[in-house]
Amino acid sequence: MSSLRHLRPAIRASQAPRRTYASQTPGNPVLEIFNRKTKHLQKERAAQNVEESRKVDYLKDEVAMRLCERLLDIKRRFPNVLDLGANSCNIARALTTPIPALDAGADADAAAGTTITPEGATISSGGETVTLADRIDHLTAIETSPALLHRDADLPFNKLLPITRKVIPDLESLPYEPNTFDAVLSSLSIHWINDLPSLLAQVNSVLKPDCPFIAAMFGGDTLFELRTSLQLADLERRGGVSPHVSPLADVRDVGGLLTKAGFKMLTVDVEDIVVEFPDTFSLMADLQAMGENNAIVQREQGPISRDVLLANEAIYRQLHMEEGAPGIPATFRLIYMIGWKEGEGQSQPLARGSGEVNLKDILGGGDFRP
Repeated sequence: MSSLRHLRPAIRASQAPRRTYASQTPGNPVLEIFNRKTKHLQKERAAQNVEESRKVDYLKDEVAMRLCERLLDIKRRFPNVLDLGANSCNIARALTTPIPALDAGADADAAAGTTITPEGATISSGGETVTLADRIDHLTAIETSPALLHRDADLPFNKLLPITRKVIPDLESLPYEPNTFDAVLSSLSIHWINDLPSLLAQVNSVLKPDCPFIAAMFGGDTLFELRTSLQLADLERRGGVSPHVSPLADVRDVGGLLTKAGFKMLTVDVEDIVVEFPDTFSLMADLQAMGENNAIVQREQGPISRDVLLANEAIYRQLHMEEGAPGIPATFRLIYMIGWKEGEGQSQPLARGSGEVNLKDILGGGDFRP
């Protein structure tokens, strides 16, 4: 017994000291919502079927056009522009599309020496078509999927704008020095970002002072019809709910995220695009061909069962199909945002309470009561 007492202190001394507290690993904690490897593989598979992938680009092309239209309100040149999450270079294609017409508010310099053709394209006095690409000296398009990024590298629009395509391992870490770009554009990519506040801060850093970040992302109630019908089908056939549609940011959060990242003079607006499909099977097939299918970390592995799919089709039509309509509606909610990096000489909003015009006078003496 005495020998055991003698050995006990030696054994304790040889062991590492016990830690009685918890410590956090270095770096900021990031909640992993989306599986980045899964999303990369989905994009790669979608882009490898070139013909089908181009057929379903209707939504990405439309959103890219509406996003680029916002550049018409900014009267300046952009020597160096970053396309963040370029997909198949939809923004580059939109930038090289002829401008239909110059509105009445366009400045004299932009309107000088131009005519409108019967087809609606704007032609300069030298006979050349005017596009938004004329304001951009160089576009850097970055994407994680090589197949998707280079899918349309041989199409004619590539000759109308100097484009550098670059594949990066992760959109959440931008490999650029501060004050590099005169504008950052992003169309339908950042809704797959896990750490959106960090990405927005990086975008603010790589922008030059007094330069804009213009982006569009899916948000809020996108595909709410499909989300609700799949939940009800799961409950009916399996007695539980599994996430089949990815969660998305709400428009009410976007302004706060941009402000936290350091952006000024914010503009955030929402637009719904409703697309009609013959049935839910064609809707889900298009989402897969777009590379926009579910990539949640905790999603159920394997395809959705046949029973659930058939129940989903019936429930979707019962809840959301309009009477007499040939197909079913699918709503895509787009959140557009514009934020400016702070810079010298930048316009500032007036101080609260400094207004000199009474809104009641403009309304003709009316009041605000219903």
